[in-house]
Amino acid sequence: MPFIPHTAADTAAMLRAIGVADIEALFDEIPDRLRSTPSGTPRAGLSEMEMRRRFAERAAQDATGPCFVGAGCYDHHIPAAVWDLASRGEFMTAYTPYQAEASQGTLQVIYEFQTMLCELTGMDACNASVYEGGAGLAEAVLMAVRANRKAARAGWPRTVPMAGAVHPLYVQATRSIVCNQGIDVPMLPYGDDGRVDLTALDGLAAPPVALVVQQPNFFGVLEDVDAIADWAAERGTLLVACVNPLSLALLKPPSAWGSAGADIVCGDGQPLGVPMASGGPSFGFLCSRQALVRQLPGRIVGRTEDAHGEPGFTLTLQAREQHIRRAKATSNICTNQGLLVTAATIHMSLLGAAGLREVAAASCAKTRELIHALRRPRRFSAPCFHECVIDLGCPATPVVEALARDGVLGGLALGPYFAELAHCVLVCATERRTSAEIERFATALRGALSN
Repeated sequence: MPFIPHTAADTAAMLRAIGVADIEALFDEIPDRLRSTPSGTPRAGLSEMEMRRRFAERAAQDATGPCFVGAGCYDHHIPAAVWDLASRGEFMTAYTPYQAEASQGTLQVIYEFQTMLCELTGMDACNASVYEGGAGLAEAVLMAVRANRKAARAGWPRTVPMAGAVHPLYVQATRSIVCNQGIDVPMLPYGDDGRVDLTALDGLAAPPVALVVQQPNFFGVLEDVDAIADWAAERGTLLVACVNPLSLALLKPPSAWGSAGADIVCGDGQPLGVPMASGGPSFGFLCSRQALVRQLPGRIVGRTEDAHGEPGFTLTLQAREQHIRRAKATSNICTNQGLLVTAATIHMSLLGAAGLREVAAASCAKTRELIHALRRPRRFSAPCFHECVIDLGCPATPVVEALARDGVLGGLALGPYFAELAHCVLVCATERRTSAEIERFATALRGALSN
């Protein structure tokens, strides 16, 4: 339907019909203390030339130097074709595909996305999708509690421990979402190597309903996922894996961890063609084994055939409660995130399996080069992917702030998240970082530490 703005006469007629004097009266219940007026907004209109100049000046204020911050949002190269295609009107303005006969293009894109994620994770089914990685982990925990019928029959406490190096913001989001469901989310300690302390698992009072591990974890460290998966399988505990999808181009898929593999896999899709954009938006994904698919929230697209034998796509395993009866729905926070899923699908299609491996390998190599150039000790001894924690030997937050003033986004100070790591910085180098940028960071760090 085309957008036709209301005329002044239209607006006056509607206001008379509802019995108010002006539009402002519709918002009279909002207290004055909660109202604000955008600062710096000109009272008079600007010409196009003046407007472009002003916005260029404001955009320049956001300019930064090379980015060595990761922690869940990564500065990867995105081929120009990804957003040239995703920004087309057919994708940019596509609505929720309730009507399959009118949404075949959108449905096929989602189907291809789900297929690619299943290939990366080794799982049987994938949804599309949830808001971001933290919401994905929360949904995975809720799903695991619903799905572990053995635990329900045995009366196990609704406890889902998390490895100590799971992303702290994911932990916070999960606890906020599951706390009113009577689910306890304790944290397991991590050892000197940055991995979960396996002896802490044996010290649990009772088998947990599910167990969460992140690979690579928040510190960039690779967990001993085979041992963790076997521990969970022996006790009937469902294993939830939170993963960086790009890392799966090189690492063993969660389905192959240990003798039984993970049961549910979640993560954030930002590394797959989504710009950093000051931290969002992004999208989360959720995959599972076939046996658990009816507990999988979000949309699932299936491929079928019509009456003429032609292939077609449709939403499947969707109860009406998912859309219209929130209290009875599997999830109340799912969204299609269709535009970002479309970008990720195009991105993965362009790179292919070989391209994803090259990006992952190049990122690992750049991080090794970065650690060598910085000449600071690593905090954890276990192997890492493309992030690493370094020890500065002094409070890290002022150093990171000094680096930013010098035009380098020099990692994430860990003190606000882990008090015992107040002298440590999480640094990351993707395939975009050049040797010159790495040397610039090293030089700036030496200067910041000498002051």
